[in-house]
Amino acid sequence: MIKNKIKSLVNNNYLIGTEKYFKASVAIPIFIKDGEEHIVFEKRSADIRQGGEVSLPGGECEENEKDSSLAAIRETREELGISEEKINYLGKYGSLVTPFAALIDVHLLELSISSIEELNFDKTEVEFVFSLPIKFFLENQPEIFYAKAQVIPNYIDANGNNIELFPAKKFNLPEKYSKPWGTHKHRILIYKSQPEIVWGITAEIIYDFVKKLKELS
Repeated sequence: MIKNKIKSLVNNNYLIGTEKYFKASVAIPIFIKDGEEHIVFEKRSADIRQGGEVSLPGGECEENEKDSSLAAIRETREELGISEEKINYLGKYGSLVTPFAALIDVHLLELSISSIEELNFDKTEVEFVFSLPIKFFLENQPEIFYAKAQVIPNYIDANGNNIELFPAKKFNLPEKYSKPWGTHKHRILIYKSQPEIVWGITAEIIYDFVKKLKELS
């Protein structure tokens, strides 16, 4: 009976619509420098996707990686140029659903290094690496900005053509859905750190991670 099938679908941890999301996995790589916990960050090379941005090691999960932790470890190993023997997997921290249709799993890694100079990072993907002490994020709040996020049902392309993505009028939907709609404000966090600012999705992940650390103290 359908009723019995419905009961079997009860799952409070189920996230609806994940098949349409870009699935990625990132790591928060932590190491001890001068007796203090540091996080390793990357500045991405200019010629790759999201070039010039500061990020954590990570990327798209491959089809054969049934557990996103495998992707986080692989990307960390490849991007930072560190052997797997020097990576200690601590566990999954959580998942972030972004406003840009991405589902990002976040994992905690401990690196057996004492300096970022030991990293032979991939220069085709990474311009340079740097580290910041976790203490910096514990003691400094990010600046908060917002950008307006809207649903755009149609747009004008480079050739001046009107591209209709969602034909609201065809389905006799309210007129407002033929124009951009939505008033959602997308939060953008900025940490004024050196040598580079930490911002955007990376800052969201670190902000949440540090908030949880504070709750434990």
